[in-house]
Amino acid sequence: MLAELPLVDHPDLLVGRGYSDDAGVIRVTEDLALIQTVDFFTPIVDDPRTFGRIAAANSLSDVYAMGGKPLTAMNIVCFPRRSLPLTVLRDVLLGGLDVMRQADTLLVGGHSIEDPELKYGLSLTGTVHPDRVVTNAGARIGDRLILTKPLGTGVLATAIKGGMAPPEVEAEAVRWMTTLNRDAAEVMQEIGVNACTDITGFGLLGHALEMANASGVRLELRASRIPLIPRVRDLASVGMIPAGSFANRKFCERAVTVEDGVDPLLVDLLADAQTSGGLLIAVNQDRAETLHEALERRNVPHPEIGRVVAGAGTSRIRVLP
Repeated sequence: MLAELPLVDHPDLLVGRGYSDDAGVIRVTEDLALIQTVDFFTPIVDDPRTFGRIAAANSLSDVYAMGGKPLTAMNIVCFPRRSLPLTVLRDVLLGGLDVMRQADTLLVGGHSIEDPELKYGLSLTGTVHPDRVVTNAGARIGDRLILTKPLGTGVLATAIKGGMAPPEVEAEAVRWMTTLNRDAAEVMQEIGVNACTDITGFGLLGHALEMANASGVRLELRASRIPLIPRVRDLASVGMIPAGSFANRKFCERAVTVEDGVDPLLVDLLADAQTSGGLLIAVNQDRAETLHEALERRNVPHPEIGRVVAGAGTSRIRVLP
């Protein structure tokens, strides 16, 4: 469908549709560029205020993935006013505002429509220096790959909807989904990295594939080093894997090589559709230790899950035990 929409070319458009990046970026002045993004989705938890917090954190993540600072936000709301009380909408919006305040982001308006299904998210404008934009197209051979949140929110959301997640497991999932990627974004700017993307609906495999394609490289992922939220493996083993995760794996399978010794269940989790996931960062090996230390000081998880290597052909990602 998008192939029939011509790509926009403009000297000040620093990031557009060309590489499936997390947000668009346009230069305004020599030292200022604007980041623009939009995201919204249906509830994945029952509590309206928690849903609002998760949706807002997920939307903000696209700005952070570009190395930017969110500036203003506008609410996007689809609401079934005939079947849900307006108190639900109030709580969703309050949850979103909670996170926007945490992110020092100004809510300046929004738009709502009546819809049979509740949906909520944000349209965001952020700022970044034009020379400091971080994209998914800058990964270089030899780079180390760092992941800042564990995987598994897709499985846990499915378990929550099915009443299969104990309260403590749901609380852990919510904790990760409402954790902002702000600290990681600030560290990226402090240290200097080559590429970044946030892990959301296409799963780790899907977003890593976008980085590999945009950068013209191959990625090697070490399955044993990839962190999972507690209980995710157990719930996945009894079928709590969302349909979107299977779609992700099918989409990526021609470009992914899985070596012997990798648990097939773990490969499913690498394709798990995430909500408000962490950042996948490609950093020069000479700066990797400095990045680890800076993330450690901010209490941001920083496992090294792989590296960038040379290669061509259809296989872009190699999953090792």
